[in-house]
Amino acid sequence: MAVSGASGGGQVLSLDSLVRLRRGMRSAAVPRRLPVPDGMTVPLGCDAVAVPARFGPLVLPRLPRVGCVYADDVHWWWIVPSDSDYALEWPAAVRYVTGAVVLDTPRLIHRPDGAVPYTPPIPLYLALCRVMGTTPTWSRQMSA
Repeated sequence: MAVSGASGGGQVLSLDSLVRLRRGMRSAAVPRRLPVPDGMTVPLGCDAVAVPARFGPLVLPRLPRVGCVYADDVHWWWIVPSDSDYALEWPAAVRYVTGAVVLDTPRLIHRPDGAVPYTPPIPLYLALCRVMGTTPTWSRQMSA
């Protein structure tokens, strides 16, 4: 197969080269849903809250109940029920991810004992606000 360059000349690529190129494209960051551990169900749907990794260890002990938590060198992700962003203004450094779709493949660092993977979103929100020095939306003063 000939691949034309800007000058109109062509470069011949073998089938092996094309296969390697295709495999390389697949190994690049591909959006994937965070995997829910076997035996767990997501009756309320599944979203995720991504937090810079440096905050993860500070948030974890502040939560009364923790669901599935995933981590890599950049982020920690908490699984929350779908639509947990409704009426909440998450702190600026937090990323709310609909469908729990991420580009990386983080490792599971915490699995709850129960059958559902959720961290309750309100305690998570309050803990994140606390460690990030943000006032929860409903506690802010309103101006007339």
